[in-house]
Amino acid sequence: MLDHYTTGLQNLRCEPGIHKGFLRENPRFPIYLSKVLYDVCSATLSLSSTGLRRDRLYPARRSGREAWESRRPNITTTPSTPARNPSRVHVCPECGGVHLIEDFDQGETICQDCGLVLSQNLMSRGPEWRAFTKEEKDERGRVGIPTSFSIHDKGLSTVIDRVNRDAFGRQLPMETRMEMLRLRKWQIRTRVHSSSDRNLAQAMAELDRLTDKLHVPANVKESSAVVYRKALDNGLVRGRSIAAIAAASLYAACRSSETPRTLKEVAAASRIKKKDVARCYRLLLRELEISMPVEDPIRCISKIASRAEISMQTQQSAIRVLKDARKKGVVAGKDPMGLAAAALYVACVLENEKKTQKEIAEIANVTEVTVRNRYKGLKDALGLAA
Repeated sequence: MLDHYTTGLQNLRCEPGIHKGFLRENPRFPIYLSKVLYDVCSATLSLSSTGLRRDRLYPARRSGREAWESRRPNITTTPSTPARNPSRVHVCPECGGVHLIEDFDQGETICQDCGLVLSQNLMSRGPEWRAFTKEEKDERGRVGIPTSFSIHDKGLSTVIDRVNRDAFGRQLPMETRMEMLRLRKWQIRTRVHSSSDRNLAQAMAELDRLTDKLHVPANVKESSAVVYRKALDNGLVRGRSIAAIAAASLYAACRSSETPRTLKEVAAASRIKKKDVARCYRLLLRELEISMPVEDPIRCISKIASRAEISMQTQQSAIRVLKDARKKGVVAGKDPMGLAAAALYVACVLENEKKTQKEIAEIANVTEVTVRNRYKGLKDALGLAA
């Protein structure tokens, strides 16, 4: 580029003089000075050859912003945030396309439309190590766990481990081990320094135990932790059992996500009376204004059938029975687990699969009388010959 402007100056027979401290005999001027001289000389020759008026070449003095707007090329680009990456290109200058690909392996930015390489030697934002499997990625990653509401401090605090060895695997001396023991003790104390933190630590431990015992998915566990935190912020835990509010929060999360867990199962796992858990559950619904969907008995079919070892064909038949009963309006106001147990018994009779009402009732955690009454209701409403 410098040679181009220098050649242009020589063709125009313009001798560069002394400009802003640059000596006359210096043959290589900065690019911007050479370009200015080239433009001025070109404009002077074109003025003398075409006879243009002086006021058209040198208009009235304008502000710096207006002059810059007039000289700026007419190119539309996507504005970038200066604080993040001011030199990032968003539009291809060759074809004007916006489909740009950043290849961090080669360190290049490439236009997908015309193939022009816009920039090179890009900085890779990935880790410096390589991993080909999930196990290698988890082993080499140096970041902590993601933030989780099911941990009382959301996983943002530091933990001093009980490994009494240094970075080289050597055993620590007794004096250093005692010092680390004191540091670990004070670290635990500072993590739960307030009453709300102690409350959350105890409640999250109880939720962790309940979800492991009831085999609840991780997303339901997170939802139950959010419900408990809302109850703690609204002052609903004060004067009540932490275990009861935690069990009620878990049951509310199971109901909202339509996970088939009954109140009796949650109460049995939490060692709290069913009446106390139900009272706390109604309190959460009333104070937090939580609306629960109507529980679907079809979701309880697979749970009962897997425990009773019922075939898939019989399960499909039971689902069809429940869908027909829903169209008839028989399902409304009935216990979903009892309806699912009765539908499975009807399907077993229709498919000639030998299962008794007592077996299905014990697995569904309902009484045998409930299964018998729901069975009679389904049989009469659907006109079955079973």
